[in-house]
Amino acid sequence: MASNSLSGTGRLSRFILRRDRVRLPLWILGIVFFTFIIPSAFLDLYPSQEDRDIMAETMNNPAMVAMAGPADFENYTIGVMTAHQMLIFTAIVVGLMSILLVTRHTRADEEDGRIELVRSLPVGRLSNLHATIIVYVVTFILLALIIGLGLFALNIESMDLEGSLLYGAVLGATGIFFTGLTAVFAQASESSRGTIGLSITVLILAYLLRAIGDVSNEVLSWLSPLGLVTQTDVYSTNNWLPVIVLLGAAFVLVVLANYLNSVRDMGAGFIPAKPGRKYASTFLQSPIGLGVRLQRTAIISWAIGMFVMGASYGSVLGDLESFFAGSEELQNMLVAAEGYTLTEQFLPMLMMVMSILATVPAVMNINKLYGEEKKGRVEHVLSKAVSRSKLISSYLLISIVNGFVMLSLTGIGLWAAGTSVVEDGLDFGMVYGATMVYYPAVLVMISLAVVLIGWFPRRTSLIWLYVFYSFFVLYLGGLFQFSEWVGKLSPFGYIPQLPIEEMDWIGSIILVFVSAVLAVIGIIGYCRRDIHG
Repeated sequence: MASNSLSGTGRLSRFILRRDRVRLPLWILGIVFFTFIIPSAFLDLYPSQEDRDIMAETMNNPAMVAMAGPADFENYTIGVMTAHQMLIFTAIVVGLMSILLVTRHTRADEEDGRIELVRSLPVGRLSNLHATIIVYVVTFILLALIIGLGLFALNIESMDLEGSLLYGAVLGATGIFFTGLTAVFAQASESSRGTIGLSITVLILAYLLRAIGDVSNEVLSWLSPLGLVTQTDVYSTNNWLPVIVLLGAAFVLVVLANYLNSVRDMGAGFIPAKPGRKYASTFLQSPIGLGVRLQRTAIISWAIGMFVMGASYGSVLGDLESFFAGSEELQNMLVAAEGYTLTEQFLPMLMMVMSILATVPAVMNINKLYGEEKKGRVEHVLSKAVSRSKLISSYLLISIVNGFVMLSLTGIGLWAAGTSVVEDGLDFGMVYGATMVYYPAVLVMISLAVVLIGWFPRRTSLIWLYVFYSFFVLYLGGLFQFSEWVGKLSPFGYIPQLPIEEMDWIGSIILVFVSAVLAVIGIIGYCRRDIHG
């Protein structure tokens, strides 16, 4: 045992960089690429300030503020537009990057026995945690500089050096904050699953708290790490205080993580695991019961988050009507469907965003099977009277049901809050139908994940690129004026925009059929390939 608790930190840092030599560049390049193309696209689409002012009127309503945050709508330049419509979503991606990578090198390595092996070498007790934190703090500082200097180098008039550096700094500070937060949860939880679950729960709650705060109470926004992102007012007043607050909070979290790591036992967590039953229930003795038990906490957390998110958006629909009612010019620009209220016309966009988000926990359910396989646990299950087809079908069923539940909770939450603030209320059938029409697209995403698990298990992460692609082309497709076929490359591109469009039953049935075929193909592949221990 090394006498110095930080001994070997440098060597472990280099080891982490070597392990992430592919992951880190891909994350950074992806974030930087989409950050740099947005301002240029805005400049082409909105060449005059008059065009930008019209867009500012479109975005200056409670629903859009809840989704993207506040902005200087009186001075809606290219810079302000870029920060308003992209900064919060980029910050969420940076937060996810931090959560997944920090968990990989802390609790996940400890859970798999790698930290014990490392600690048998002449390294300190805190070295691995310190190496992880150092690598990702430096990574996010580098990301901040690349984005800040790169945005300034675009040479767009309204994007000055200070604003560009602040844009990069707030993203870097967000990544550093979630590095500290995940490091703390890695000490609190006994598993990587718990660490990721707790961290993502905080990320979701931070977004929801920010949405509520940005619409109704600015104090709430300052209590949310993502709320601090929107309070920077990039390319307008350039408020650096939120960045300082984020970095200060991150420092406290890093100190706390180091203290917790120094006093706990290897493999233990500060959130105690409940003792299991002496005898397993009948439900737990089946593959589907085991799958549900392994993912119970994540399912419950996502369910609460989806319901609250739907309710958050629903709570601002009443203000949406009153806002547009006062602008005849804006009504003429946005009202494209006779006989439908402005609220009903905004529902398809909200439902599209929430349905893609509801896809995430459903895909996570089926990907859990390969996660268990990588840890060598599937072999123990298959050594019993359990066939491969039954095992993967059980996880598939969990994923299918979970997708249905997540979508339902989103629609119910939006209806429950919206009907209380919209004059004359909202029709439940209309809201629920506009939500569930996306279910066939969710099924296709789940089935594609099954195909990857069955035939290309080492490429299961590609499904997340496809989910992101779907969000990007459908949420920003109108902005970039993509051709229709670009959206049709995603199953979500075939969904009718209820309630302002007619229901396309044939298209939905085809999507369900495609998902069934893909699922069968994936199951066949899983039954034929080798199981990796």
